[in-house]
Amino acid sequence: MLTLLVVGETARAANFSLGGYARPTNPELAQRGVLYFSNVRSCGTATAMSVPCMFSDLPRAEFDIDMADRRDSVLDMLQRAGLAVSWLDNQSGCKGVCGRVPTEEARHYHPSSCVSECLDEALLYALDARLTRVTRDSVLVMHQMGSHGPAYYKRVPPAFRRFTPECAREDVTACPRQHIINSYDNTILYTDHFLAALIGVLQRNAARFDAAMLYASDHGESLGELGLYLHGFPYRFAPREQTRVPMILWATPQFYARESVSADCMRAASRASHSHDNIFHTVLGVFDARSASYDPALDLFSACRK
Repeated sequence: MLTLLVVGETARAANFSLGGYARPTNPELAQRGVLYFSNVRSCGTATAMSVPCMFSDLPRAEFDIDMADRRDSVLDMLQRAGLAVSWLDNQSGCKGVCGRVPTEEARHYHPSSCVSECLDEALLYALDARLTRVTRDSVLVMHQMGSHGPAYYKRVPPAFRRFTPECAREDVTACPRQHIINSYDNTILYTDHFLAALIGVLQRNAARFDAAMLYASDHGESLGELGLYLHGFPYRFAPREQTRVPMILWATPQFYARESVSADCMRAASRASHSHDNIFHTVLGVFDARSASYDPALDLFSACRK
């Protein structure tokens, strides 16, 4: 079993064509048979809050950073259960989540993808290199650069700058709003390509692995709605653009069979309301890890297991 957990960065659901956005920002994933969860709330509006919460058993309503630091994350639990767990970073760190599991930076695997920072394609090279080492049930977390602002134009190689003109500066408020949206949409287009490429790697290795990929962004982004930009507003007052995030699942037929899960049932379930709270319990459930913290009602697969 191989499960990829892809932590997206600053991707908002409003700009995913899989969820109804008018622009074709997800052309490759639309051809990959993914499940798109259309109503997902983030745990926070900034990485420092959302990423630890995504891997914690504490629900958003009760989440506290200091309390979470004194508790096992789902990665700690899986590692203790005997799985090979690791974190691969193309961001500014794991905010404490990966403190007790093996961690590497993607830049070491493909330095030519990097200048001051790396494009997410470095994570693809890292995955290819790491698959040769996988000898037991494994969980690999990949932390994207994604759509991190305000310099959206830096996150995308030239081939994916399809929506123009762009806002090619960090002071985004000095650009026309449509130029900002163009730059941001190009980051979503590139994330689409990145995730589709990950799926391609898993498909090519289907003879070795019962594999699944679960992607969820940490929080959303404001692009001028109500005069607001970027993210990090207090959750109670934050607009939905900052709290509604994309979540995507892809798995091999062998994975569904191994989990005794109905793909048709999952397709119907993807239209219900979900949140980051589901991630902890879903990952525990996939590996049948025993924990008093596990709540089957929050396991995305639970209701669809035969």
